Amino acid sequence: MKKNISLFLMLFFTVFTFAQKTVSGKITDDDGVAIPSASVTIEEPGKDAILAYGITNSKGEYKVTFTSPEPNVDLKVKAFNQKPLTKQVGNSDQVLNFKMQSEATEIKEVQLKTKMITARGDTISYDLKAFNSKNDRTLADVMKKIPGIEVNTDGTILYQGNAINKFYVNGKDLMEGGYGTINNSLPKDAVQKVEVLENHQPVKILQDKVPSDQAAINIKLKNSVTMTGRGEVGTGFGDSWLWNVKLTPMFFGQKSQWVVNYKTNNMGEQVENEGNILAFGSGWEGKRSNISQNNWLSVENAEAPNLPVKRYLLNSVHYLSANYLTNIDKKKEWELKANANYTNNAVERESNSVTTDLQQGTQYNTRFLNNFYTDKLKGELIFTKNAKKGFFKNTTTFSQFWNGDRAFAERNDKIGYRFGNEVLQSPTTSFQNSLSTIIPWKEKMVNFKSYVSYQNDKQVLEISPASYLQFPYKEPGSKDFTTIKFTPGSNALQSFRIKSLDTSHSANISFSTKGWTFTPQVGIDFSTDKLTTNFDGSTISNSPDFSTPAYENDLKFTRVNPSASVGINYKSEAWSLFSSFPVNFNNIKAEDEFRNVSKSLSKVTFTPNIFAQYSFASFFKASMSGGINNNFGDIQTAYAGYILTSPGGFNVMNPKNPIPQTTTKNAGVRLEYRNPLNNLFFNVGYRLSDAKNNLLASSAVNELGFSVIEYIERENKRTSNSYYAEIGKYFPKFKTNASLSFSNTNSKSESRRNEQDLNTKNDANSLGFKFNNTYFSWMSVDFNMTKSWNKQSNGVIQNNLGKTEGYTHNLNVFFYPLESHTIGFYWDQINSKLGDTKLNNGFFDVSYQFSWTKKKVDFELKWMNIANRKVFEKISVGDATIIQTTMQLRPSQVMFSVKFNFK
Repeated sequence: MKKNISLFLMLFFTVFTFAQKTVSGKITDDDGVAIPSASVTIEEPGKDAILAYGITNSKGEYKVTFTSPEPNVDLKVKAFNQKPLTKQVGNSDQVLNFKMQSEATEIKEVQLKTKMITARGDTISYDLKAFNSKNDRTLADVMKKIPGIEVNTDGTILYQGNAINKFYVNGKDLMEGGYGTINNSLPKDAVQKVEVLENHQPVKILQDKVPSDQAAINIKLKNSVTMTGRGEVGTGFGDSWLWNVKLTPMFFGQKSQWVVNYKTNNMGEQVENEGNILAFGSGWEGKRSNISQNNWLSVENAEAPNLPVKRYLLNSVHYLSANYLTNIDKKKEWELKANANYTNNAVERESNSVTTDLQQGTQYNTRFLNNFYTDKLKGELIFTKNAKKGFFKNTTTFSQFWNGDRAFAERNDKIGYRFGNEVLQSPTTSFQNSLSTIIPWKEKMVNFKSYVSYQNDKQVLEISPASYLQFPYKEPGSKDFTTIKFTPGSNALQSFRIKSLDTSHSANISFSTKGWTFTPQVGIDFSTDKLTTNFDGSTISNSPDFSTPAYENDLKFTRVNPSASVGINYKSEAWSLFSSFPVNFNNIKAEDEFRNVSKSLSKVTFTPNIFAQYSFASFFKASMSGGINNNFGDIQTAYAGYILTSPGGFNVMNPKNPIPQTTTKNAGVRLEYRNPLNNLFFNVGYRLSDAKNNLLASSAVNELGFSVIEYIERENKRTSNSYYAEIGKYFPKFKTNASLSFSNTNSKSESRRNEQDLNTKNDANSLGFKFNNTYFSWMSVDFNMTKSWNKQSNGVIQNNLGKTEGYTHNLNVFFYPLESHTIGFYWDQINSKLGDTKLNNGFFDVSYQFSWTKKKVDFELKWMNIANRKVFEKISVGDATIIQTTMQLRPSQVMFSVKFNFK
């Protein structure tokens, strides 16, 4: 591995082989008046390739840094109404001032042509018209085609492979990270351009003081006041009547913005996740997260295929959301935001599996049929002041869940056929409040942060009949496992409740001088969790009595963590440094008086983190990062009684075990290149992670697939190192955007199964290719492909059994035979291979669309899953198992839809 790291570092620092040079100066006209916005480029003589560029500021000043092996370079200056000039200069640091001669710039036609990609400082702007095709309708349709930008299946936007931290519309953050609704429903015709704000620090008072390594997206609309939105109404049939309704009106003004969104369908579109937080901003803004339940218990779940959701999701969903922003003062510094959403969703899923246990030489069949019911409400109120002279943000969030899951499970194994009905009810109430304020004090800044969270989870899991369960059980003092025998016709019931209070308070003061910012901070985190569980079930002879304390928990888990740290940040034109050096005083206590359990831990830890980035030659950014993190577990690793977390197995913690401890060390290097002048973007990097644990997972799995998982005290490690690279380019002459990506990850981990140690090694590789073309007026093409190949071994899984391959592609081709008419062809292909077993799954759709251009209305007829493929096949590898699964898919269906803009 050291050899691999050395090779990478050699490549990483090749860019520094030739010393960087800087040319700076001032550009004026004949009268000595400064010329702003003049372009200054550095080129190698005789080559039509720009090495670096710069733009003069309002004072006519410029500065260009470049790297070249040539002894001389060409410096070119261009400005409006000035005669262009070119001068060959030496490859050295120097100051050069220029006077330009006046020359009227002749405009032959009254026509403005904007560049597809332009850059000014840390802002890169994309002209949306350059990347869209005739079939694109929304911002998301076009965003996927912009070089340097990716849109994941969950809606997350990536720039140069990293998630953005903010999503603005006309400079305002209406959605507070939940930007999926706007991205999916904002008409492309309303957008003037997409701006990428590199190294974006969203807190204005910290700009030029505390750097950021993340980018933000700003959507600049054509009009400062815009009423727009997107709607769709559809109906159709498959094996039953289908519907699809989408109504998303939007308003973006100078003082206020709002978005209202209602979506409902039963034809396989997953719209309920649009409200998820995808961008979390800066830690200086306080703490925000996607609220989720403490899902300790679950029914047995059918597998979901690795397909586009529309292929398999059997749903009936209603999703309603509203987002509102308004300025509440004349200076437009204070904002009030109110967000709310409600989800009602029912999902059906089914799968059949054949599991081969290589360790025990057994095989069994399972079938799971699920009904998942989601009923949740979320509301959020946010007050914000984000100004150069101060910052304040208070976020109050309330959430309520009324979820329930159902499962019908069948098993066929050595003891015959059995079935079980499984029911889980899981209501949750959750409340959070986050406050952060930054107050200027002379030349200093004082920051106070406070976070309070309370959550109450209650879950009840019932299995009928209990004789469906067949758990391994070991009598005290015995080395052999027997099987728990439940009374025929009886039910098993696992109850669970946890009440959690989590608080965090801190204060810091920042000093800034000559680009450096020093931030000493003190804080205290306090959390307490109260867990109560009980398992009820009746057994016959030679089986344990569930009335014993072994199946009950009454645990209180408390954590008190005072901390002191200093942050050291530096920001200059070329360098960005962010570092933190915290000392944590960890105090943890777990008590269960009913079970006579008491554990505690007091430990001081030092967990430094550092990120450094260097920008050079106008287009390059090199960065390094590293850090140490300590985790001392939570209540989920401290209880001592058995809990039936799933009908497939009990979990238990040994009461004699200490508090779990995990120490993780990570490091990474990265090189980025983004050149808007020739539309080329690439990034390459390496990551290393090493995690050391004091507890090891040990599972007892019987030949029927039921398990009991406990943890033993033994040091073990998980290591991972990965390489990745991505390159993308837009070819304007051919109206083509293409990108290629590759990643390799090697990981090692330890576990224990049926008294056998498993040292798992995994070598995972992935190759991706994306291509879209709008060159022809009668056709456009979108193609995405991923090829993966993995090798896993652990002593049980080895040789060909551990070699898996996968191939996935998505091809969309649109034909435009006549004006306003579009014919679409869609092909999804998913192939998998394990040893000699190959599984190929292909899906095809066709569509016809007529566009009423004047009214901006589309009429679409679409036939999905033409071949009526009803199941998806997959083969996968576990710790000691090979699992071949078939999963239920949506049948062939035909939909007629009317799509329109609100304005």
